[in-house]
Amino acid sequence: MLSEQQKTKRRHPGKGVDKGRNFNRGRQLDGKAVEQIGALLGDRSRQRDMLLEHLHLIQDKYGHISAAHLAALAAEMKVPMAEAYEVATFYAHFDLVKEGESAPPEITVRVCGSLSCELRGAEQLQNALQQNLDPQQVRVVRAPCMGRCDTAPVAEIGHRHIDSASVDNIQQAIADRNFTPEIPRYENYQEYSNAGGYAIYRKCFAGEFSFEEILQKVKGSGLRGLGGAGFPTGSKWEFVRKEPQPRLMAVNADEGEPGTFKDRYYLERNPHCFLEGMLISAWAVEAKAIYIYLRDEYPVVREILLREIEVLQSEGLIGSDYVHLRRGAGSYVCGEESAMIESIEGKRGYPRQRPPYVAQVGLFDRPTLVNNVETLFWLQRVLEKGPQILSEEGRNGRTGLRSFSVSGRVTSPGVKLAPAGITMRELLDEYCGGMQPGHSFKAYLPGGPSGGILPASMADIPLDFGTLEEYGCLIGSAAVVVLSDQDDMRQVVLNLLRFFEDESCGQCTPCRVGTEKTVALLEQDEWDVKLLDQLRQVMCDASICGLGQAASNPVTTAIKYFSEEVLTVREVD
Repeated sequence: MLSEQQKTKRRHPGKGVDKGRNFNRGRQLDGKAVEQIGALLGDRSRQRDMLLEHLHLIQDKYGHISAAHLAALAAEMKVPMAEAYEVATFYAHFDLVKEGESAPPEITVRVCGSLSCELRGAEQLQNALQQNLDPQQVRVVRAPCMGRCDTAPVAEIGHRHIDSASVDNIQQAIADRNFTPEIPRYENYQEYSNAGGYAIYRKCFAGEFSFEEILQKVKGSGLRGLGGAGFPTGSKWEFVRKEPQPRLMAVNADEGEPGTFKDRYYLERNPHCFLEGMLISAWAVEAKAIYIYLRDEYPVVREILLREIEVLQSEGLIGSDYVHLRRGAGSYVCGEESAMIESIEGKRGYPRQRPPYVAQVGLFDRPTLVNNVETLFWLQRVLEKGPQILSEEGRNGRTGLRSFSVSGRVTSPGVKLAPAGITMRELLDEYCGGMQPGHSFKAYLPGGPSGGILPASMADIPLDFGTLEEYGCLIGSAAVVVLSDQDDMRQVVLNLLRFFEDESCGQCTPCRVGTEKTVALLEQDEWDVKLLDQLRQVMCDASICGLGQAASNPVTTAIKYFSEEVLTVREVD
């Protein structure tokens, strides 16, 4: 006969034997941290896809995420600790403090290091802040593009951005403890509704318009995806509608391409034009729910959308659980639609292998329509004013309108609504007030870092989808950065490639290693053109997503069009 202790040991090896333990196996939870996390989450959902949202709650409350809080959150959500850790360490905006490490200072100043800010002295600003601020009280770090390139250089304290940042105005904001963003004047629901807003959506919802009627108007306008790919909007609707129910919709509001800020511009001024377009698009594919994925660098937009979505609920236009607003956490790759979907699901933002495409297997494994903010903004205008609003515009044989985010060495940076097919020279002279005083036009990026670089001598090419590829460039999201004779092309290229190196998600070797090796080669006094080209070929052919595939474009175009400058051997000081 076995004793009870022996029976217990056979059923549960390790139990019934005193090894001096007075606690369970595995990571031990801190009781105080468990209480704090429970109180912080309150009655919020503990479902798995809320992991990023809850990590934001901790970050916002304490200024960092301690190991004890992360363990408590994992236990509260019943998420494996390994998964919680890999998510918390993947995103740049989560400051995870490991066991034994000291928490960062209470105040963090993030200085944008994108090309547009770099041209306006961001590096010098960061160095000056590090010399003038007490490192025990304030941490100063370099950060990726904040989507405010027209007001460069830019810094962020808490959730407040400092435009045209200087040591003085940053020190003043710290002294005033002014870390809360100011909400600008925007068209609210009542104003938008009084002007006829939501009439089209109401008619769609009431059955006064059929899907076929709306589809023909959208197709007739030539409306495309305006996040970079340019896929026809009507065709995308048709693909998603062919898939079985339930279907979902995801809105990509994570414009992270350095130099791009058009989505922020529209959302901060006319949020309901976007929201109505979004609801019509969801109606078109019979989506059961909508998820808006908004980059964390846009706290003002988030506050506006939270307010106005609540108004839509109170007005009875949407149900209480129909539109979900989710925050990104500082990851450029999440602008890729499948990586965005992974992030919405509370995971690392790893792009998926395709097929299947997200229209077939997307968010929560359901067919998913993905639209960009500007596309939805124009959708409402097209349906209200007619397809001709886009089809009658254009230059040089192109049709449509483009929202160009222009920054750099121009007199008047900002979002410029111009005809598709306009040339860089026309855009510069007619919309941007020409070059800054003392600067001569030297080069331009037609579509952000991934769009390559062209010389001023090629400023008469129409800017649109399909017009730049033969020159090794892309229009993408129309993020135009203008360079002058005072800019070092080597340093420009190095800035862009360091961005790609930092933002590579690390999932695939060609991109993870390729960007790192490319940066190392660009830091040399003499560029190894043959090896750079070999890296380019591997990255283009084998990278999973567009980041790795397009990362070498600035290098390739710089060598092609600025060889005399970038291939000159530098003398060592």
